Amino acid sequence: MFYSLKSRLIAIFCLLFVLSFVTLSILLFNESRSIIRSYIESSALEKMDEYGSYIDMVQTQIYDLASIVFNSDITNNWDAVASDSASTEGEKNLAHYRMSQFLTQTTNSYSSVSGVAVYRQDGMWVSSGNLVVSNDSFLKEKWYLDFKNEDQYWIPAHTDVAELRNNNKHPVISMLMPISSFEPSLTKSVMKINVSADYFLEPLGRIHLGESGTIYLLDQHGKPMLSQNEYGAHSEMVRQVDDLRTGWRMQGVVYLNNLSGEKEILVYKKLPKTNWMLVGFVSEKDLYSQLFRLRSTILIVAAVLLIVSLILATWFSHGITKPLSRLVLAMRHVQRGDFVLAESRLAPEKRVRNEVGFATETFRNMVSRLRLHIKTEFELKLLRQQAEYKALLMQINPHFLFNTLELMSSLAIQRRTDDTVEVIESLGKMMRFSLKISDDLVPLEEELVYVHYYLSILKIRFGDQLNITIEEEGDLLRLSTVKFIFQPLIENAVKYSFMHQSEAIVRIRVSHAAGRVHLIVSDNGPGMTSEQQKKLLERSESVQLEQILTSRSSQIGLGNVLARCRLYYESLFEVRIDSTLGEGTTIELILPAQEEHQHV
Repeated sequence: MFYSLKSRLIAIFCLLFVLSFVTLSILLFNESRSIIRSYIESSALEKMDEYGSYIDMVQTQIYDLASIVFNSDITNNWDAVASDSASTEGEKNLAHYRMSQFLTQTTNSYSSVSGVAVYRQDGMWVSSGNLVVSNDSFLKEKWYLDFKNEDQYWIPAHTDVAELRNNNKHPVISMLMPISSFEPSLTKSVMKINVSADYFLEPLGRIHLGESGTIYLLDQHGKPMLSQNEYGAHSEMVRQVDDLRTGWRMQGVVYLNNLSGEKEILVYKKLPKTNWMLVGFVSEKDLYSQLFRLRSTILIVAAVLLIVSLILATWFSHGITKPLSRLVLAMRHVQRGDFVLAESRLAPEKRVRNEVGFATETFRNMVSRLRLHIKTEFELKLLRQQAEYKALLMQINPHFLFNTLELMSSLAIQRRTDDTVEVIESLGKMMRFSLKISDDLVPLEEELVYVHYYLSILKIRFGDQLNITIEEEGDLLRLSTVKFIFQPLIENAVKYSFMHQSEAIVRIRVSHAAGRVHLIVSDNGPGMTSEQQKKLLERSESVQLEQILTSRSSQIGLGNVLARCRLYYESLFEVRIDSTLGEGTTIELILPAQEEHQHV
């Protein structure tokens, strides 16, 4: 029996399978470990470089704001009135109020700054948000004493009293600066600029080292700037970091052994502007944990497959396995939707003599009927889906047309000929684009051109009260998208921004990366709570088509956009809403990167 051709082929197959698989597994494991180590090291350093640039940007805004306040005549007048014993109480209160208004206006001009306060040595302090407080308790706080006695200008994450009075309970990182004197010990007034710790911590959390590796932001003394209390648990690493801080290297990777004898990796980068330092710890075991699990899984699966293959190969005879193999092959083609090729893979039609032949003929009849049924059902579904999509598309009525016509009338009365001509030209091009309702998809470039015409009308209509920008990132050529996807989002953003602020700030961003297109629209409107965001997303997912078409709600634009995207892209579409109450809302649509003349 062993000398039969089938037995010898099985034996040779097993030998080749085992040898090749074991050799390939060893080579793949070693090479993968080397590649992963190199990739993570280089990736971590690149992310640290990006984060360092991010910190430099935030610090530049802080220094700019500090310079404006320091050199302002309002600050000088306030300091003079507050320091003048001859000033009346009313004059001092008026000066405090004007100073608070100035700090509020200056703070609103910088997105990264959450608040600014000026503390006087006599116990009086003024903050943005119209806060004027007479309380000298800050004179005993650690940050004030460290600034006065040790010239410490940066304060790690802490809870600020001025922020608590403005209902901001989040920790902040602060920079201190003397007023009217550059010597901290001699100054009578100290400016404290607060930046939310989350502003530093959120982008830092996107830098990953393995599954549990952590990146820490340290100050010039080697202490954590953020709320990362677990840093002290790495005693061996902390000692190594203290040595690295005094070295000449600006960045690098160090391999160490911890107290348990396990290898650990330390990645670091110095930030020269403030002598801060980024430090990351990860154990080698954690770094390659998935690789070790993958190797074990591959070995187990390979062993099981080998045993099953041997049993099946020796059990079934050639007369049974061949028709069954053809039947299975036909089933795989049916699973992929290729019914014609599936029928060609089946054995030729003949009189049924056994169970295998009966199964083959039954499957052949089933495939024939299933192909006819799917064809009919697909055509009906396609027609229904096209009708639903056209109905949604027709619902996008540019109701801003009436406002635009009123704007044209107003411009004409004011004899602003150039603005009137520009509005008419932009509106005409938009209407020409809108009349092409036969196109489900349009090039992304044309949609952006449509948006630019729309923005030009908005800018003329609202003037300096509207601050709106659009950014384009990545390769956007030859990409397509569903029609009228931007205008409803921009209308909502402008509308809700003016409901909350005298100046509407709208940011539009289009980017293409990793096979996805991200469309982001953010505003400075009233924002939403997390519960409101959750309800809005749930409502947009569960709403029926008839409800959208018959709705008279003010949120019909957003609902229409989401409905059309889900109808066209189905599970490939994703929507994200990020909103903070009182600060604004960001809506992000994530679509597959679809080139022109291609189907999703």
